[in-house]
Amino acid sequence: MTLKEKVEKALETVRPHLQADGGNVELIDTTENGIVKVKLTGACGDCPMAAMTLQYGVTSAIKQAVPEVKEVQAVQ
Repeated sequence: MTLKEKVEKALETVRPHLQADGGNVELIDTTENGIVKVKLTGACGDCPMAAMTLQYGVTSAIKQAVPEVKEVQAVQ
């Protein structure tokens, strides 16, 4: 399984929580050195809590499921 596939699988665990609030997360890219780029969409895109959602929800889910990920970055 590729890094991208592992990250996508990890995102599936947080998507239902984001979708319940009218938002979602999109995997934009993964790099060979463990950088993951994601985009919060829908209601999550403009939410004042987006930074916390990214750090405590999305990033922690990805890093817990895919330990080789070094950093998760948000893109617009």
